[in-house]
Amino acid sequence: MQLIFALTALSLLTVRALVAAEPVNFQELQNQARTAYTSGKRDEALRLLTQAIAIEPKSTRGYLARAGFREANRELTEAIADYDEAIKLDPRLGATWQSRGSTHFKLGHIKESLADFDKFIELAPPQAPHHWQRGIALYYAGKFAEGRKQFELHQTVNPNDVENAVWHFLCVARADGVDKARAALIPIKGDSRVPMMEVHALFAGKLKPDDVLKAASAGDPPPAVLNRQLFYAHLYLGLYFEVSGNDAQAREHITKAATLAPAADYMGDVARVHLQLRWPKDKPSSKANK
Repeated sequence: MQLIFALTALSLLTVRALVAAEPVNFQELQNQARTAYTSGKRDEALRLLTQAIAIEPKSTRGYLARAGFREANRELTEAIADYDEAIKLDPRLGATWQSRGSTHFKLGHIKESLADFDKFIELAPPQAPHHWQRGIALYYAGKFAEGRKQFELHQTVNPNDVENAVWHFLCVARADGVDKARAALIPIKGDSRVPMMEVHALFAGKLKPDDVLKAASAGDPPPAVLNRQLFYAHLYLGLYFEVSGNDAQAREHITKAATLAPAADYMGDVARVHLQLRWPKDKPSSKANK
């Protein structure tokens, strides 16, 4: 009897210790999830956040945190489901619309992406000039006149960005032709990124495609730097050839860009989405997004 009593007491102590060790506070669960994720324990992080959501199901915090982890893990459809729940709970939180719009874009959901970006700007009007992502979504939606206006607006807050000038060019070219786009090309002087000034000169008609590739590879840069520079070179060469009517060259360069595209990079997603929308049967090689 004494042995049974001792074992029972020990069991109770063990249960109490386990209960005490089990986090029940939302913030503690969220902190543990963050630690687990940064340690590479992604499944554990999602489990902890799901537990946190169960504790505070009417709070957006858990859904937004889990959506962020899922998006970083390229579980994009699941991330959108969490953003949906957060928007149901608080539709006035503009950042959620922005995040869901970006995720929709990464999935090639252009219409949905643009609707979310428009809602974000409705809720946060001062952000309109900064929203270059909306301009790119307008381009893929075929709304070239609106896209042109968005990139002209963005120019007022980001005057030294070759990419903005190029996307403006693309919108004008689609609406009015390459000659008018070249005449309206926004002048850029201060973009120090390689090979962006060569890209600008290409669209201006002052350089050849090979000049862009040579600039991207010049100087024997470290592998990671070279990869990024070649990504941008191939992306904008692909866009250049496409708007110039050379579909074969466009396809070749966009495919290379999608292969080189960084995983956690919005312009990398632009390359992947472009490939998906224009040539849906094509896929980047297995080394893409690493």
